[in-house]
Parts: sequence; structure tokens; C-alpha cells
Amino acid sequence: MMRKTSVILLSAATGAALTLFATQPRAVFMGSSARAATADTYRQLNLFGDVFERVRSDYVEKPDDTKLIESAISGMLSGLDPHSSYMDAKSFRDMQVQTRGEFGGLGIEVTMEDGLIKVVSPIDDTPASRAGVMANDIITNLDDEAVQGLTLNQAVEKMRGPVNTKIKLKIIRKGQDNPIDVTLVRDNIRVRSVRARVEADDIAYIRITTFNEQTTEGLKKEVANLSGQIGDKLKGYIIDLRNNPGGLLEEAVTVSDSFLEKGEIVSTRGRNAEETQRRTAHAGDLTKGKPVIVLVNGGSASASEIVAGALQDHKRATIVGTRSFGKGSVQTIIPLGSGNGALRLTTARYYTPSGKSIQAKGIVPDIEVLQDVPDELKSRTDTKGEASLRGHLKNDGDEKTGSQSYVPPDAKDDKALKLADDLLHGIKNSASAAPTPGSDNKAAPADKPKAAN
Repeated sequence: MMRKTSVILLSAATGAALTLFATQPRAVFMGSSARAATADTYRQLNLFGDVFERVRSDYVEKPDDTKLIESAISGMLSGLDPHSSYMDAKSFRDMQVQTRGEFGGLGIEVTMEDGLIKVVSPIDDTPASRAGVMANDIITNLDDEAVQGLTLNQAVEKMRGPVNTKIKLKIIRKGQDNPIDVTLVRDNIRVRSVRARVEADDIAYIRITTFNEQTTEGLKKEVANLSGQIGDKLKGYIIDLRNNPGGLLEEAVTVSDSFLEKGEIVSTRGRNAEETQRRTAHAGDLTKGKPVIVLVNGGSASASEIVAGALQDHKRATIVGTRSFGKGSVQTIIPLGSGNGALRLTTARYYTPSGKSIQAKGIVPDIEVLQDVPDELKSRTDTKGEASLRGHLKNDGDEKTGSQSYVPPDAKDDKALKLADDLLHGIKNSASAAPTPGSDNKAAPADKPKAAN
């Protein structure tokens, strides 16, 4: 998938270069206003050159020319919108690992606690799980180097590496008097972006945490597993997209397609009308028409909103929760050549099948459900949303900002999940379920979807 994406991006970059080349000879025929604008641009570039040289020659300490240029590029891109940015070579590699969802490593999910690395969970059938690494283990040393003083990212980077290479971990485990030394051989690890369980004995609950190259494959696997476990008594599916920050557009499209038989999924519209692209569904509903409930909240963004918007517009799912984040723009990753990193550039807005832009507005759930938030967390459980970000792309009409993003750690306290269970069991239906008292969002039917091209 990444190879295909890279080809598309490189082709786009090549096309841009060819277009520039083709239009250059036309400069002779420019009108006076165009020539004036071009001259003004060159004056500004001369100004940049003057400032650059002055900094190089007069700054109190000798600056690094590469860092100066990278900072200038970063400033230019960050001035466009909150999502355009420059990635240096390392950041670009890290981003590729993240979106690929596959890397050479040990197979443990970790967090930082008191300056040490704590194991959250070993991933099944990986070097860590096979070696007996357990949840709550504390990793104090990596190859005899203390992790104290390292950031979480630095420690993770040390644990990752080429497949078939070794690393030694020193582990402190509760109940063990002495530290445990474990030598692991790195293997190819796939990040689990999809997790699932049987809910209430007859409901398939599927949590999607991000949209990387493994997501659609993971979804198909879990749907097959759960439908096999539950059998004929399967009532339906709960797809939990809460606090999912998004990811790859292609994966959002294929995940949406998994629940649809036909129709438009999403359209992307760039600067010029001819750049509009429409993605449509193919026949074959993975869930065979079973009812679907999608859970969203203020932390559901980008690719999550594409899925929720498509299923809502086609009336294929009932959307439950709170208004989503409202990130309705598409970023293209444009490599800049060996060792030069890449641009993350906003190139289009995306629209739901009914033609709605969710930029700075979000997806409004069919049924709003507010969670009971502990007092000590109330000041930290609302997201400000896209509309609150400085320099965000504007949208027509009223923009919306802020929405609850709290998900109770214990499922029995999860009001949105409980309502989804009730809907699938027929205890309530999406038309009669009342919104949470005091809320200003009313349950409403989705807009009529547009016909596919």
C-alpha cells in the first residue's frame, strides 16, 4: 500500500514540475499585473536571502545553515494551516513506520512511568510474548544502558531495529526479588489498529484506534472471528471510532466500503475544479447487512470522520456519541529526495456523500450521549476541535468548536456503549432514543446521499 501511495505522490510531484516547465515560456505573454506580482515575489525572495546572509554573518554564535533553511521552510508551511508541515528525514521515516503499521521490533506496548519504561501489554505471537514479557513489567536497561533519562520515544527507537538483530532487556517484575535478563531477537511487528471482543454475548464490538495500512485487513479478520464465535444469534456490530485521530485516506475508504454495497464514500476537492475526485463503494457488505452502530466523540478526526460521515449519509449506521473533531482536509506527503525529508501539504478538502464539508464543523451524531465525567477530569475531557486551531481552513456557515472526548475506562460506566447495546437489542430505536438532557444537539435523520457517478 505504501509503495502504491509513494508512486502516486511522486507522479503528482513530477506532474507539478512538468506543469511548471510547460508554463514558463508563457511568461512573455503575462499582463502587467501578473508581471508586477512576479517581480514582487522575487523582491521578497531577495529579502529572505539578505536576512539569511545577515544571520549567518552576524549572529552571536555560528548557526547551522541546514537548521536555518529547515526552520525557514517549517515557518512557511506552518503559516498555511495547522496541518501543513515540513518533516526532516528522521520525522519522515517515523511517519512512514506509523502509517505502515509494520516495523522491526519486539512486540510490546509500553508507556513511561517514573522515568522508567512500563510494559502495557505484549502483543500476541511476537518475540516479547514468546519470551514471557508480561504486562506491568518495568524495563530498566536496554543492552546494559539505563533507560532513566531517556524519553519514551528514545527508548522505543532503541527497541526497534532491523529484523533478526538482538537486544537485551533488564526487567523488574513485581513478586520477583531479582531483576530478570531477557535477550530478544527483533522480528517483523504489525501494530494492531483493530481490537475486538464479544459484547453482551451477541454483539460484535470492534475498536479501531488508527487508520494505517493494516486497518482494513484487521477489520476483516475481526469480523470473521466474531461472526464465527457468535454465530446465528449475532445482533449487529458496534464500531468504536472514539479518540481515533485518523490516518490514511485509502484505509478510511476501504473500511467504509466494507459496510456498503454501492454509492459514493467521499469526494476530495482541491484548488481547481478538475482536481475533484470521488471514491465509490463496491458490492459486498462484510457484515451481510447486519445493523451497525458507530461511536464517535470529540477526539474522532479525519479518517474517522470520513467513515462516520459515509455510513451516516447512506443510513447504513446510527452514529452515537458527541460531535467529532471537524478535520475536513487532506494532507499529501511529498518526498523531497534522498535525505531531505518531505512536505506534509494540505491539498484538498473532503466531503461526505451528501456533499457536506465537515471542516471546522464535525460529524453531528444521530443520538448525542454525554458521559458522566469524574470531577477531577472535567477540565481535561473536552477537545477544542478544528475550529479552535489558529490558522485553520475556514468553512461556510457556523463553525463548531469543542466536544466531549472522555471514554470511561470501565465499560459498565460507558453510556454510549450501553445505548449502542440497547439499540441493537431493540430496547430503544434511533428514532425514539432521546438525546441527553440539557444537550443542544437533537437526533435527526441523515441527509439524503448523492447518487454515485
